[in-house]
Amino acid sequence: MTENSIATGRDVGTGGSESTLKGKTGPGAPALTRGKTTIADGVVAKIAGMAAREVPGVHKLGGGMARALGAMRERVPGTSSGVTQGVKVEVGESQAAVDLDVVVEYGVSIVDVAGDARTSVITAVERMTGLEVVEVNIAIDDVHLPEEEEESDELQGRVR
Repeated sequence: MTENSIATGRDVGTGGSESTLKGKTGPGAPALTRGKTTIADGVVAKIAGMAAREVPGVHKLGGGMARALGAMRERVPGTSSGVTQGVKVEVGESQAAVDLDVVVEYGVSIVDVAGDARTSVITAVERMTGLEVVEVNIAIDDVHLPEEEEESDELQGRVR
């Protein structure tokens, strides 16, 4: 086994202003000290998107143009709807920030839905990645009305 020295800036009575903590590397060392883990922005965006979609009162994620492009993308064979639609993230070494564009259902408390979505995203991202979520900004882009569902069904066409 080899030993690593880490300066801590504490005085241990040796006459110097630094002390060293010796950590071990090699086969007997803990796994946490044997490498670096990086988490891609897309991973955090997927986690945040899934967590936000699970909140009651959230109809969809994404602004008007993003939803329109997403709807066209869904019609192309072999593509799937984007889990990250309406989600933007910034990921650092130990922290993440999330921005969500949300469409809520008509009749729900927007404040409650936003709070629940924020809590859900923070919990999921921190639990799954270990990153500290410093902020979750939520923009409510639209309210989904019950009539809109009926109109979109009529526009689908006569043949299914």
